[in-house]
Amino acid sequence: MTEDPSIHERYRKLKDSAAARVEALYHQPVIRVGTATCGIAAGALPLKEAFTRVIQEKEIEARVIDVGCMGHCYAEPLAIISKPGFPALCYGYLDDELAARLVEDFLMHDDPCYEFALVALETNDVFPTFSDFPRGVYEKKIVLEHCGFIDPEDIDHYIARGGYGALAEMLAEEPAKVLEMVKESHLRGRGGAGFPAGLKWEAALKTGGHEKYVICNADEGDPGAFMDRSILESCPHQVIEGMLLCAYAIGAEKGYLYIRAEYPLAVERVRRALEQAREKGLLGKAILGSSFNCELEIFQGSGAFVCGEATALVRSMEGKMGLPATRPPRLAQSGYRGQPTVLNNVKTFAYVPPIINRGVDWFKSIGTDENPGTAVFSLVGKVGHTGLVEVPMGTTLRELICDVGEGVANEKAFKAAQIGGPSGGCLPEAALDIPIDFDSLQEAGAIMGSGGLVVLDEDDCMVAIARYFLEFTQQESCGKCTFCRLGTKHMLDILTAITEGRGEPDHLKILEELAEDIQAGSLCNLGATAPNPVLTTLRYFREEYETHINEKRCPALMCKELIVYYIEPQKCSKLCSVCVGSCPTEAVYTRDDGLKAIDQEKCVKCDNCLRTCPPDYNAVIKLSPPELLAEKEGKGS
Repeated sequence: MTEDPSIHERYRKLKDSAAARVEALYHQPVIRVGTATCGIAAGALPLKEAFTRVIQEKEIEARVIDVGCMGHCYAEPLAIISKPGFPALCYGYLDDELAARLVEDFLMHDDPCYEFALVALETNDVFPTFSDFPRGVYEKKIVLEHCGFIDPEDIDHYIARGGYGALAEMLAEEPAKVLEMVKESHLRGRGGAGFPAGLKWEAALKTGGHEKYVICNADEGDPGAFMDRSILESCPHQVIEGMLLCAYAIGAEKGYLYIRAEYPLAVERVRRALEQAREKGLLGKAILGSSFNCELEIFQGSGAFVCGEATALVRSMEGKMGLPATRPPRLAQSGYRGQPTVLNNVKTFAYVPPIINRGVDWFKSIGTDENPGTAVFSLVGKVGHTGLVEVPMGTTLRELICDVGEGVANEKAFKAAQIGGPSGGCLPEAALDIPIDFDSLQEAGAIMGSGGLVVLDEDDCMVAIARYFLEFTQQESCGKCTFCRLGTKHMLDILTAITEGRGEPDHLKILEELAEDIQAGSLCNLGATAPNPVLTTLRYFREEYETHINEKRCPALMCKELIVYYIEPQKCSKLCSVCVGSCPTEAVYTRDDGLKAIDQEKCVKCDNCLRTCPPDYNAVIKLSPPELLAEKEGKGS
């Protein structure tokens, strides 16, 4: 494509207009409320209403706007208050009462209430950053750069920060320039496999076909994972711009965002973003006055985990059963409707605009030689600060969990990190200094996956954890492969037997043999990686399996069939009956002497009695049957 000066001129006008509009907004106090799904679940919508109501009652000139996920999900609901003459301040753990106080004290009387602020934010323009947070030393935001700061339903916020500038720049160049930069950046796909994005795009470009397609895989289904959803809810335009750049590079005029229907907010915000992009001439015919035409639309997935696999996803879009297909041919050669198709993850497309804007060398200076860039994780589980984080590749698990996530919660001991989703692996404390990258994690028996990271503590049973994740993948198996369909079921039956005290010594060998067969015989990666949680827990926590089998005991006291609840008579108070009232099955009763006891046949091990027993007594204890027997014998009971 020959250079068209009008492309730059059209974009300059768009950006100037957007910047002027957004800057005018911030000449008055502005309250950004984090209303991604995480914030909404914590009460962000009532908080937003409270801010709005008080502002109207006090007749203050101020605006309340929606933003996406700020990453600090542990402190939701969150809000950032910007007021001329003051640094932008982020407040967490908010409620209606505190919202009213902030409006009156800060907006009306210039008292920022620093005692309630999480942090004062660095502000270079109207948009602040989170660099002043302690964890900012470890984070490097590329994909999440705009998340939590811009209104995801107002395209001008994105354009004012340079959004769609990469597209405008490349439309004045030949399409080969985009492909060249993506290849040189060594960007690896962030959907889990880590395949070089540039090679995939090049294969689609070189394959003949009357049509080509670009598909964004947002069918995120891992338990505890919310990276892709949060990005689409917080900054959908960055993903859209990345898809347009890919389409331009390979000669595609049609693309789809495959979003699971369980993400209604993401669907709504992406749909709005597409509408606004069309209105601005950034989508559809003659984009920015060029000869490039491209239309994007949403395809809502029905929530089958297997449809996260590329070929199954494409088949479901074609109205077929969402089953994996044999490869070759790859999708780049024969994908959607038999045409060359590039399918990448949400995060992969989101990296492309920053690479174009800041250059290949800038991107390669972050991370490691073989794994440039950053890794985005949803940090969940028994960790002090749960949330959405982005760190350079090569950051260690210890830095991510202990420094960014503030370590294990409730002063418990760290036990394991389950990384890579249900098909990932469980890594022990000895592996915390492993650098986070595709290759190092694979050597340790885990995978990067799409970015799920669950922190486990001393109260977690690794056998039960392995069973939990295997149960998920087994239930989500499409059933096409015998190894996956029956092999994972057999493994699940064995794990169930072990957690219920029916394990046998030869079960561990059978598990390992089954795992090898499933890995070798499964058609897609869902089946091939399903045994990973079992293999890694056998590798790093084998003694827990042996204790379950040989002693019929769960060291973590997590497996219900291997624990009992017992009330110590010496600690029980005759005046207290809290445990009796908390028991849903009337298993707790009052003895003739007025003390409490538990009928083991009625007990469903719900943990209510243990949690409600007053700390002054601590009369309820949880033990394994062998420990209970020793306890009673030691006291002559």
